[in-house]
Amino acid sequence: MLIEVDFAGDIPIYTQVRDQIVIGIAAGLLLPDEPLPSVRRLAADIGINVHTVNKAYAQLRDEGYIRMDRRSGAEVAPPMEKSPSYLATLETKLYPIVAEAICHRAGAGDICDVVNRVFLALGDRGEDGNE
Repeated sequence: MLIEVDFAGDIPIYTQVRDQIVIGIAAGLLLPDEPLPSVRRLAADIGINVHTVNKAYAQLRDEGYIRMDRRSGAEVAPPMEKSPSYLATLETKLYPIVAEAICHRAGAGDICDVVNRVFLALGDRGEDGNE
């Protein structure tokens, strides 16, 4: 999986790395138990500071997307279960997105269409984990 960062963008680089790894997992490009590059290797490949990758990996670990071991390094964690706490977090994250959509006169149908396109682009591995 190729990770690209926008050095001139407003999104912090560690967030871009984190987001692209989550997208890779969701799209099935990164599979459970698959090893990830070492922090140093990924930093060198992208051309960023080691601490930036370390921060992204730490966030991914804390969120349950990856496991880290001093001996074997970082690897993709098994799929997580849907939980009420995750759905509450998702709802909180959606508030500003939906508010922006409303300010741009987009309705619920428009938002649902966009969400459906994103699910399709990622291979829709929701509910039952299958396409």
